Amino acid sequence: MTVRYSAPGRINLIGEHTDYNAGFALPIALPQRTFVSFDPSPSGALSVSSSLGDGPVEIGLDTVPGEVTGWAAYVAGVVWALLNAGVAVPGGTMTITSEIEIGSGLSSSAALECAVLGALLTALGVDLDRVEQAHLAQQAENEYVGAPTGLLDQLASLFGEPGQAMLIDFRDVTVQPVRFDPEASGVALLLIDSRARHAHAGGEYAARRASCERAAADLGVASLREVSDASALGAVSDPVDARRARHVLTENQRVLDCVAEMSSSDFAAVGELWTASHASMRDDFEITTPHLDLIAATAVRAGALGARMTGGGFGGCVIALVPRERVDAVSEAVSRATSDAGYPDPVITRTHAGGGAGQATSA
Repeated sequence: MTVRYSAPGRINLIGEHTDYNAGFALPIALPQRTFVSFDPSPSGALSVSSSLGDGPVEIGLDTVPGEVTGWAAYVAGVVWALLNAGVAVPGGTMTITSEIEIGSGLSSSAALECAVLGALLTALGVDLDRVEQAHLAQQAENEYVGAPTGLLDQLASLFGEPGQAMLIDFRDVTVQPVRFDPEASGVALLLIDSRARHAHAGGEYAARRASCERAAADLGVASLREVSDASALGAVSDPVDARRARHVLTENQRVLDCVAEMSSSDFAAVGELWTASHASMRDDFEITTPHLDLIAATAVRAGALGARMTGGGFGGCVIALVPRERVDAVSEAVSRATSDAGYPDPVITRTHAGGGAGQATSA
């Protein structure tokens, strides 16, 4: 019997690089999804084909890190994580298609992991709670693929709900729904894909995580979540580490402030927080690029209530909150500014919060 399962990409509304610091974040699931079609068989291996790359790739059911590379490593990582958890994965044939652009900062990797995980668990008739699934998918990405990402992407893909953002507390690993429907207030959420691609397995993401860990060690705390006052950062020996930590501390507060403003649908205030978040990522955490800075600044100048890079950084997408009557003007201004600067034409779409991972009727 064929199992069909899908999982969405995500946008992080605010709260960047806070997940591995036991902080707060506020993502939404996207309408765009990755689809998996799985036909179990007693073949002793998993044969995986994908629109993401060449195939099929044969994955042994006893695979170990380093055996499979490229896009198929995310699939192999899930098989390996399940086996480590005592869940024997069946062999069979798996086909993957995706609506999520790789490297766009919309978490195509977590969508792939969660869709594969859901398909395998469904085929086995095994019911794991969503937080446990998120940890397994993260383990696949961290330990098999080698990308030291936090838990945000997997939780967002698994817990997404239409019309809702998710306030995630990474210290307790809890997910609280928060209404997010700017369209009801005459405000559009624009997703601006810069078309500049990035790779999390590269050194910059890992360097930021290491910097935060050093800052926490200097402060004598388990994580930066334990620090509430930025004045304490004077005890951090390296000034770069101190700046990285300052971003995390101020970003955590911006997440909480954003939730409060969203509860009263004050999207002008939310926009200001987004713009402040982008400045912090640019100046303190240094994960934006001149290309992304240009897009965010141009959007605000053209009438957006606020704009910020979303995702791990060094490429990907910018999000903007734009009054409905200014959508065309903002889109045109961003396209013109990037063209004048010699950057690729951005892909600008209007988007909204979608549903989380689940069984699909088609793949």
